[in-house]
Amino acid sequence: VQLQASGGGLVQPGGSLRLSCAVSGVIFSTHAMGWFRQVPGKEREFVATINWNGGNLYYGDSVKGRFTISRDNAKNTVYLQMNSLKPEDTAVYYCAVSRGASVTSRSSAYAYWGQGTQVTVPA
Repeated sequence: VQLQASGGGLVQPGGSLRLSCAVSGVIFSTHAMGWFRQVPGKEREFVATINWNGGNLYYGDSVKGRFTISRDNAKNTVYLQMNSLKPEDTAVYYCAVSRGASVTSRSSAYAYWGQGTQVTVPA
């Protein structure tokens, strides 16, 4: 199973970025997907999750109203649109494939993880 995340970078506060994660090696359309982030020295933080068909979404409190998760099952890709970015959003962002089809914020529910993409929002 391979997950290739892209789209990270340096963006000014208030700006936007769109992360993408292309998945191969699993039947993508039968798995929920998630985005997590991690800052060195801190625990991995749940960001967003989407169920198998995109009909159910769930967000972490810190990104609710600013970030949007979506998926394209025809392209085996999940996206994270990040708007109104803040310095505290600076982290390495990871996409992950859930073991099941329903949304979940528990990192232990995810079987496969991408390599991460850095997002930096300077203060």
